[in-house]
Amino acid sequence: MHNGRDPLLSQRSALILLLSVLVGIGAGTVAALGDANPATAVLTGGGAFGAGVIFFDDTIA
Repeated sequence: MHNGRDPLLSQRSALILLLSVLVGIGAGTVAALGDANPATAVLTGGGAFGAGVIFFDDTIA
């Protein structure tokens, strides 16, 4: 049971997710600015987020 004092995520997990979200937003923005339709830009950002999670999980010790 969670007592309210323990963090929900470790610092490592929070950093991995933060960096991955930033990569996904960046990739989606670049795709949208490159005249891709909105659905393609969202899917590009989602794919970059997933790749970012895998990359940063392997990279960050």
